[in-house]
Order: sequence, then C-alpha cells, then structure tokens
Amino acid sequence: MFGKTFKSAEIVSTKEGRQYHIGCAPGDVAPNILLCGDPARAHRVAGYFEEKREPILSREYVTITGIYRKMPMTVMATGMGPDNTEIAVVELSQIVENPTMIRIGSSGALRKGIELADLVISSGAVRLENTSTQFVVEGYPAVAHYEVMLALLEAARRNRFPHHLGLTATAPGFYGAQARKVPGFPPRDPELPAKLDAMNVANMEMETSCLFTLAQLRGFRAGAVCAIYANRHKNEFIDTEKKDLAEKRCIETGLAAFEVLTMMDSRRGDAPYWVPSMGV
Repeated sequence: MFGKTFKSAEIVSTKEGRQYHIGCAPGDVAPNILLCGDPARAHRVAGYFEEKREPILSREYVTITGIYRKMPMTVMATGMGPDNTEIAVVELSQIVENPTMIRIGSSGALRKGIELADLVISSGAVRLENTSTQFVVEGYPAVAHYEVMLALLEAARRNRFPHHLGLTATAPGFYGAQARKVPGFPPRDPELPAKLDAMNVANMEMETSCLFTLAQLRGFRAGAVCAIYANRHKNEFIDTEKKDLAEKRCIETGLAAFEVLTMMDSRRGDAPYWVPSMGV
C-alpha cells in the first residue's frame, strides 16, 4: 500500500476509500504522481515504466501505477481544465498522505524567444481561472514548490532540452478565455496575450494555477513543465512531428525530475528543507 486514506463525511467514496470520480482507492496510487490532460499521453508515460498495473478507468480519468527506475510512480490523465484538476487533486489527496505532483502538459508561448517544442518550467501561475478561488482569496499566490521547480530545471538541463523558467497563465478555457479569434465567437478581451506578455508571463494553459493553489493549501509539493505547442507572437501551431518531440521532452523531464527529487530527499535526511550545499 502506497498511502492511507483520510475519512470525511464530505468526501464521496466507498467503504474501501475508493474515490467517486477518479475511481482510485488507497494503495492504487504512488506518492510520485505525474498529471497530464490527455489520456493517450498517460499511456505513453506508462510505456516508460518497467512494471505497471492495469489502468484504472473512471469517467475521463485514466490512472496507471507502476515502477520507474526503482521508484513507485503513478501517471493520471485528468482531462482538460482547472475543474477536472480540482477533482483529481482533492481526491488523490484523500488516498495518498504526502504526494508530490508534477504536471506534464502543453501550452502556448506568450514571451518572445520561446519556440515551438521548447519547454516552460513554471515558477508560479497567474490565476485567470476561478476554480481555485472557491478555496482561497483572489490574491492568494499560486507558486511551484521550489524543490520541484529546481528538480525540473536540473532534469531539463541534464537532458539538454531547450527550456525556460517563468510564470504561467492558467485560463479556464481554450478559445475565448485565451483570446483566440474564432469566426462567430469573438473573445471578450482580444488583447489578453499581449497584456500577459507585457507582464513577462511566459506561457498559457488551463490547469497549473489550480494545482499550485491546492498543493499549497494542502501542504504538498507540486510543479509543472509544459511543452510549447503554439507561439502566439508568430501565430504558429506545432506540426505532428514536432509535437511528438515536444511531448517526449516534457514526459522525460517530468520523470527525470522525480529522480532528482529522490536524491534531494536522501541528501536532506531529517532537515525540513533541501538546500544546494546538500548536493544532488
């Protein structure tokens, strides 16, 4: 068993602790968790595992647990959007006592100099969505845990993947919420990408700020790395070949970050925080 359950009359679950939406019970999920939107991506991640269990399929959630380089690892596809992320994070937190969650997603570049198939590692997130405001006030910061952020940076550097560090804007949707100009559906704020770029925001997607907010609220480690599928400055969208490369870079960075975190944890010992002098 990887973790224990937390009992609450407010949580909808079976007597065994099986969660209502994600369909997972205590022991089904490892403490190292990769989150992605696309169910097909979850299966591709699981292709890296040396051992794996049968997928748990429940609604749009796909959960696969196994072993990656001697580490217990779970990948979960949540579907798209902050509301789906909220359900996943809340329910996972009921069956795993002290998880570390890393989002491996896709996004659009807002900042100049970030190219298609590059990676963006999030230092924090602009909360354009309102799912997280059902838990905290609007000014509550959505920031990555520093250990996860550093582990992702180290993983990308070791793999020699082109990568950037910066703020991520989390929108509640794909079209109007990201100011895409679609015939018949004019966005309310067509200048949103330019405004965010002026604030030095690196990229835009639909899940990270909710993950970061809930992780801080609950008190566990979380981070995010996103591949760039679109360049809003150049109005470019990635082709299939480059998309496969970008996704591969993102997956391998997320997996390698857990190796770095495992080393950090072993070097930290009983200390509450890892610091660079402890080494990796």
